[in-house]
Amino acid sequence: MKAVGLWGLAASIINLTVGGGIFRLPATAAGALGPAAPIAYVVCAIAMSLIVVCFAEAGSRVSLTGGLYAYVEVAFGPLVGFLSGVMLWAGISAATAAVSSFFADALGALIPGVASGVGRTAAIVVVLTILAAINIAGVRGANRFNALMTVSKLLPLLVLIVVGLGAMHARNLRWTSTPAPTDVARASIITIFAFLGVESALIPSGEVVDPARTVPRAIAIAMIGVTVLYLAVQLVTQGILGPDLAAQKTPLAEAAGRAIGGGGRTLILVGSAISMFGYVSGMILAGPRMLYAFGRDGFLPRQLAWIHSRFKTPHIAIVCHAILVIILAATGTFEKLAVIANGSVLLVYAACCVAVIELRRRNVQEGGAPFRAPFASVIPVLAVVVIGWLLMSLSGDEWKALLAVAGVAVVVFASSLPSRRTAAAEGNP
Repeated sequence: MKAVGLWGLAASIINLTVGGGIFRLPATAAGALGPAAPIAYVVCAIAMSLIVVCFAEAGSRVSLTGGLYAYVEVAFGPLVGFLSGVMLWAGISAATAAVSSFFADALGALIPGVASGVGRTAAIVVVLTILAAINIAGVRGANRFNALMTVSKLLPLLVLIVVGLGAMHARNLRWTSTPAPTDVARASIITIFAFLGVESALIPSGEVVDPARTVPRAIAIAMIGVTVLYLAVQLVTQGILGPDLAAQKTPLAEAAGRAIGGGGRTLILVGSAISMFGYVSGMILAGPRMLYAFGRDGFLPRQLAWIHSRFKTPHIAIVCHAILVIILAATGTFEKLAVIANGSVLLVYAACCVAVIELRRRNVQEGGAPFRAPFASVIPVLAVVVIGWLLMSLSGDEWKALLAVAGVAVVVFASSLPSRRTAAAEGNP
């Protein structure tokens, strides 16, 4: 039975899009563009709207479990599909580490003993270990925990907007110059971190009422809502902090502190820490399942697909994923990790957009007529162009990191081919 309507789908997209990144990104965007930072949010909203429409069509043509990974594999074969899966997992890992790093900064603002050095590293290790243990103990409990965390996600943002409007100074919002396109692209490829995850809401597309009309309208409503929220947060923090915004590790809390005092700062810090804790919890739930799938399918050691005898969860995959995230979070900064995450995920998004063109050419469709949005013939092309423009702002070192991940994936694919062929011949999964 199809039960998801226009407003239900729009709310789901907003819920899965608004995460931990927005609590740090106002400072990063201001550092790149100054008072012109809102431009980056508008660019990201346009880009994600184009990209998500491509996801909706691909999902309506390919019914296999696996999301973007499955769409690309059906279009271009197992090698490209596996590369996309690895890049997506790498992006999820870096994104989880980025928010974990920022979570440690927020916690350090509340508890000075964990602000830096060994204390900060210990906080990251303890928090991620607890979350890994929760997920090993069972996905049902983890899902209930994630639902609880979702309730608190929007509250700190709304509190800041409401109380901060009266504390803004117009001089802090005046543009002193028009930013160059290259600067906008660089700011946008960092800011788009706050928009990633929107595709997850479109996975249960079979439950959407009249998807040809509902999906594009819900995307439009959600993108407008998210963009307005993000713009309001950016403008309020910029209006309160002015030139000081770019240097803040916890910009929303500092803005609240100036607007309503120490109590407001503490409220935002606690609220943002809870929101980021919930985000990391959800990502620690999702990421290891990809490692599990790689082990199950013979790409990586079979031990990653082992299931705990009592809890029935992929405990080896969860532990390995958590260790990697701990290392990344303890050694990297939010900005560097966010850019790597964005680059990895945007490459997968681009592959999916191109896959839509190939799926159309081959007329791949499963389970009825596929979804097609207005102006569908040009949307994948525009999406790829925008993604390409954003990716051009990556530095040489950032490209080297992404290419290194892709190179390792190709080696893993090639080296595992004989064992996978043997397993297939013997009838093993």
